[in-house]
Amino acid sequence: MTIRDFSRLCGCNPQTLRYYDSVGLLKPAMVDSWTGYRFYDREQALTFVKIKNLQKAGFTIAEIKNLLGQEDTVIFTAFEAKIAAAEKRLSEIKQIQKSYQTEMTDMQKKLKEVRDAVRQSMQDYDPTEEFGISREAYHRIIDMVNGFFENLANRYGADDLEFSDYPEGDNQKEEPGFPDLLNDPSFELIYEKHGWEFVKDFFTEFSDLQSGREYALLFRLKPGKADNSAFANTVLGMLLFFDPEKGMKLWCNITDSEDGLNHFWLLRRR
Repeated sequence: MTIRDFSRLCGCNPQTLRYYDSVGLLKPAMVDSWTGYRFYDREQALTFVKIKNLQKAGFTIAEIKNLLGQEDTVIFTAFEAKIAAAEKRLSEIKQIQKSYQTEMTDMQKKLKEVRDAVRQSMQDYDPTEEFGISREAYHRIIDMVNGFFENLANRYGADDLEFSDYPEGDNQKEEPGFPDLLNDPSFELIYEKHGWEFVKDFFTEFSDLQSGREYALLFRLKPGKADNSAFANTVLGMLLFFDPEKGMKLWCNITDSEDGLNHFWLLRRR
């Protein structure tokens, strides 16, 4: 019978039969060499039923090909294995559902702890000498940083958030996960300053950043020069202070310098 007649018998679209032919699941009994028309035997309808049901059950093309030549007992065994795997996955999903609210609550708690730690660190820090800003302006920056954490809590779920504590003391090491951006070809160096004493002495030289771009600020500071958390959040807050709607992505990494001098690099993603 023609592909049209066979598709009517099987209750499917002829395109489905063409697809099964193309992937080697159900080849026509004959193809006319002159016209290219496909012809099927009625008995192939049983093969179609096998293919359709195995496909609906989630078997792959390779699995279906392997099962087509098997006895029904083998196929039923394959169905049982598929059912067992589905039941196991369903059980896992139900367990995830039960733990979802607990994990979300834990993440909210962790966000609050991080926010409070950052806030306390900044409140204990005096930015006057390093950054040359007033306490009033600094408190506005603290409020902005606090608002940033509030937005994080509202915008992202637990899987989107990753926190690392800032190292403290004189044995600070660069975090293992922070990339070596100075040797990263996807970033370009656009400013650097070495041997400086305070950020306020050169802040205006690099602070005019472009909207919508991604920047990385790398500091190598004299050991014990500053609380890294407050220092980093202050400089990032100052960059966003005058135009918080710029939509920039900023990175800041701070480690101890090895030569007793202060160093700074500003990089921009190409």
